[in-house]
Amino acid sequence: MSTLPLAASDGGARFPGFSSAGQAKHWDTATASVVMARLGRPPEIHFFTPAQEAAAGALCNQLLDQREEPRVPVTAMIDARLAAQETDGWHYEDMPVDAQAWRQTLAALDDEARFRCGAVFAAATWHEQTRLLQGIQNLGPAPWHGIPAKQVWSLWTRYACTAFYSHPWAWDEIGFAGPAYPRGYKNMGVDALEPFEVRDVHPGDDPVRGKKGSP
Repeated sequence: MSTLPLAASDGGARFPGFSSAGQAKHWDTATASVVMARLGRPPEIHFFTPAQEAAAGALCNQLLDQREEPRVPVTAMIDARLAAQETDGWHYEDMPVDAQAWRQTLAALDDEARFRCGAVFAAATWHEQTRLLQGIQNLGPAPWHGIPAKQVWSLWTRYACTAFYSHPWAWDEIGFAGPAYPRGYKNMGVDALEPFEVRDVHPGDDPVRGKKGSP
């Protein structure tokens, strides 16, 4: 886990010069405090063991295609949720509660990686990790280490995506300016940008594959 404070991004290739953090002056004090804290030092790990943290980190990097620094500290954000027991308020009846499910599935992920790759999941190569995860996803409703694979996938992606898209760096990647309260919006409608928004300079591109999307 990174121990360095996180700096704001500049919107990247799609929204050059854009920074959601630059809108903080328009948010109320409580909102600004919560959001800007996400750009600071990631919280210390309290829930995951070191082995679980390593597996979760590699897993989340795969799920979100975070191949290099700087990365949104998704693992630390998930850990904080689990330590505080901040769940979605439900869980599948044929799965343990989320905290136990995370521990159980990360252990299973390491076991599977040892069998298929000869190393724990975090120590496997990027492509080995990708193949292993694709195999789990392809199982669908079939069991994986005693749990329906699609529900394991749901657990992992729900937590990873919730953490990632709560962070200003992710907002910068999609051109989202953050909370509209109390300022609100005045230009409603398709392609009706606010003065503080930046138009996507590659609107037809697939942001993952770098190819033209469907019209």
